[in-house]
Amino acid sequence: MRVNRTARGLLTTLVVSVAAFALTGCGGHEARTLHLRTALDEGNPKAALAAINEELEVKDSKDLPKELVGDNALLVLDRASVQQSVLAFDDSKKDFQAADKAIEMLDLSKSTLDSIGKWVFSDSAGRYVAPPHEKLLVNALNILNYLETGDLSGAKVEARRLSVMVRYLHDVMKETDNAMIALGGVLAGFAFEKSGDADEALRYYDDALAFGAYPTLGPAVKELLGRGNYRSPRLEKLAAAQPEPRADDDTGDLLVVMGHGRTPHKVAERLPIGLALTFASGYIHPNDVASANKLALQGLVTWVNFPTLAPGQGAYSTPVAQLDGNYLELSQVVDISHEVRRAWDRIKGQVIASAITRTIARFAAGSAVGAVGSAAGGKNGDIIGTLLSLGTQAALTAADTPDTRSWETLPARVVFARMRVPAGRHTISLSARGWSRRQEIQVEKGGFKVVSLMALN
Repeated sequence: MRVNRTARGLLTTLVVSVAAFALTGCGGHEARTLHLRTALDEGNPKAALAAINEELEVKDSKDLPKELVGDNALLVLDRASVQQSVLAFDDSKKDFQAADKAIEMLDLSKSTLDSIGKWVFSDSAGRYVAPPHEKLLVNALNILNYLETGDLSGAKVEARRLSVMVRYLHDVMKETDNAMIALGGVLAGFAFEKSGDADEALRYYDDALAFGAYPTLGPAVKELLGRGNYRSPRLEKLAAAQPEPRADDDTGDLLVVMGHGRTPHKVAERLPIGLALTFASGYIHPNDVASANKLALQGLVTWVNFPTLAPGQGAYSTPVAQLDGNYLELSQVVDISHEVRRAWDRIKGQVIASAITRTIARFAAGSAVGAVGSAAGGKNGDIIGTLLSLGTQAALTAADTPDTRSWETLPARVVFARMRVPAGRHTISLSARGWSRRQEIQVEKGGFKVVSLMALN
């Protein structure tokens, strides 16, 4: 009778424990950012900022959390993007800089299966590790903040930070096709051009031209080639198609940058074990494949839990820019959604393999606990063992929430326009996906103005 009471007590304890795990472990980062995403979908960035501040437990968008650990660094990164969209450029700068120091970049050239699995599957409470495209965009988008406020010194500092990351990608990770380099090249090139450093500007523009023609850069490139020493076939080809600049040019430069839509964010997904094994082929040890198949045939494991990408939105909308009522030619500089999916496809098999491995380990842990309970002896021991085994597996399943963290406030695509305009006052109007910005600008002779719009819905 004593043993039966013990069994009932264990059952009660396990039920409570499993319920607690389910309540705390099933939401993940995706649930924490639901209100943020909903507010942006509704075109309400102020409500989005309020939602982030509530999660960060701060009273004002100018405040940083006491510690940039766990999700906080990523939430600050999300807030930086939203601050940029509401033209709070100084606050956005502060957030980008704080987040940049708090996140690391995932090194796919060295990461093992276990470390990649930890990044995207199991260690959702640990330090956020960004994929390369996110790390590059921290600096690229912050260059835009500095250019908007006319701070060329700050823009050049961010450009140099970007260069460090690009060199790391090239030299260590052997990755030369990350399209974020194009956006960084256009913005950094502009910063150095306007600072009078022709060769540095040409190097950045050359990096950008590796990803597209960008004809509106032509006049600037031709002029810079006349002052600098740096050369490349891409630069010379673009310059050759341009007319000679006028010596008495009474103009300034206007740079327009527009982002629209939002990139896919991560969500938790359950995948049938058979399909999961197909996706993970080539990444999982044969012994684990055999164990998973055995458990599947016995009906003990039927699915695995892992993160995947939700659909993006707004990538194919058409942004509009007008200067004094005349439409401007906009060129796409980067499809961020494409890069997000490309980066995910590179590690998807490894992530699923990690999920399968953890599923097997979870079942083994439950079975071992069951064996310990059965060792108590007799029928009642079997009851205790069964309860312990089921409870342990259920608790581990509920607690093992996939890491759905990602930078969720990135625009799906970014376009730009670059042009010479007569010195004086002008009216600039930008619109995309129901978001708009209209203002009077003053362009000085030989000066510049940068105007942006980030429509994050």
